Amino acid sequence: MPMGDKKLPGIAAEDIGKCALGIFKRGDEFIGKTVGIAGEFLTGEEMAAALSEALGQEIGYYAIDADTFRSFDFPGADDLGNMFQFKRDFNEAYCGARDPEFARSLNPELKTLKEWLSENADRIPLE
Repeated sequence: MPMGDKKLPGIAAEDIGKCALGIFKRGDEFIGKTVGIAGEFLTGEEMAAALSEALGQEIGYYAIDADTFRSFDFPGADDLGNMFQFKRDFNEAYCGARDPEFARSLNPELKTLKEWLSENADRIPLE
């Protein structure tokens, strides 16, 4: 990922639905508003460290530049490269639109990556 040392918002898929339910439970409060949610913000190195611990093998994070990422030969590499570059270059604004504490107020069961991995690491294929 061409993120350097910048952080990415992350959230477990099941937590998105639980946050949506929290929004609906609060009635009219969010009508006409944009709601940003995240479980936490992690760098690529922090994600790799969590995966290494959960999977019992070394997982590395290699920050590459966005141009290199866009040159990869798979469908959507250019779009993903642009997305990561935007998230890296405008990291403060991108992360600022998503508040983990607010998300936790919607869903008190919100999981961190480490918590999610403790429940799901055995489902990640390593071969």
